[in-house]
This record gives sequence, C-alpha cells and structure tokens, in this order.
Amino acid sequence: MKAKYKRVLLKLSGEAFLGERFHGIDTSVCAHLAMQIKEVINLGVEIAVVVGGGNIFRGEARSKEFDMERTVADYMGMLATVLNGLALQNALEKNKIPSRVMTAIQMHQIAEPYIRRRAMRHLEKKRVVIFVAGTGNPYFTTDTTAALRSVEIKVDVLLKGTKVDGVYSADPMKEKRAELFEKLTYMDVIKKQLRIMDSTAITLCMENKVPINVFNFMKEGALKKIVLGSKIGTRIS
Repeated sequence: MKAKYKRVLLKLSGEAFLGERFHGIDTSVCAHLAMQIKEVINLGVEIAVVVGGGNIFRGEARSKEFDMERTVADYMGMLATVLNGLALQNALEKNKIPSRVMTAIQMHQIAEPYIRRRAMRHLEKKRVVIFVAGTGNPYFTTDTTAALRSVEIKVDVLLKGTKVDGVYSADPMKEKRAELFEKLTYMDVIKKQLRIMDSTAITLCMENKVPINVFNFMKEGALKKIVLGSKIGTRIS
C-alpha cells in the first residue's frame, strides 16, 4: 500500500484526551492515538502533532470565568498543552515509536525548543514531532499553531481530529438534521462561520494552499485510511 501523502500534521484538541473523563487525561485515548500514529509511520509517512490543552485549562474561557488577565490565562493554557504532549510521547514510546516534544516556550529539562530545521530533520528520521505550548504567544489558538507549523514544515495536508465525522451545518450532538459536508472551500468555512477552526487558522491555510481534512480520530484505522487516500470526513481546500 502506497501512501498518498509524504508528510502530514495531525491537530488534536485538548478535549481529544478526555475520553470518558470530565477533566484530565485518559491514558486509553493516548494508547489509541499511538496505535493510529504507528500505522501511519509503518507506511513511511512523516507525522507531526499539535496538541491543545482544553482538557486541563482553556485560557480564553478561564480568563472570563475567573476574571483573570487574558495573557496570564493563555500562558497557563499553553502549559496545559505540554502535559498532553508528554502523555502522548509516553504512549508512543511504549509502542517503540521514536518521538520528540518541541515547545514554543523553553523548558530544557522536558522538551526541545522549537527550531524549524531541527523539527524537519526529526521528521526525516521518521520521528514523531509533538508541538506544544502553542505559538508561544497569547491570543493565538492551537488551531492557528497547527496552521502555522503546517506551513513552516511544509506538510501535504493538515488533519484535524475530532469526535464527530467531519464538518456539519450545525452541532450534530444537538441537531439531528445537521448536514455533513464532504467538501468545502476555505471561504465556505469563513462565510458560514462553521467554527471548526478559527478564522486566522483557515486564512493562513488558504493563503498557503494547505488542505485540511476534518475526521473522527476515534474511529479505528481512520488516520491510516486518510493517508492512503480514502475520502473520510470533510475536505477543505
């Protein structure tokens, strides 16, 4: 089987790590992710991952809830992504998958500082690169981080893993008649305000012609099928 893509970036929200929990990290989800990533690595595909931190601390929401300075809350959210990144790295290395955690905020004892050329070298050596701490700046989401890193390391596609089958016209958890879109343009997402990713991330992908594939990462083998060229979820291009 020949992969359609040589290099991909997988974006996972913090909520992806919750599993059946209400807060924190479900290690069974990390194990599931590790197995899906291993299937892709075995195809010879280079893979990077951007993780969110909303399962632990969401900066924008908490700044309003606790009347906290937004920049402080955002930095706390960035640190939450580091916990998820380390949990994923642990799951990967239990499955003998070499990986590196690269952080936008320097913390030498636990992660490498993000350096673009070093990240690309790790990928060439078939190591999974996990990007944490967002862009290192407040007011930017991890969706924007995913778009930015996708452009920087020159991926073939940005894969957005969610708990639903793709992009819908409305929340499928609340609206039974919500329509699943197979294909969308970047402008469709912005005009319809579909909120699958923030407008900064969508615009960055549009300007640099990075396609986005939104899919349900919890479905067994979904990541491998997309990499092999199957039409799964929603394609934004």
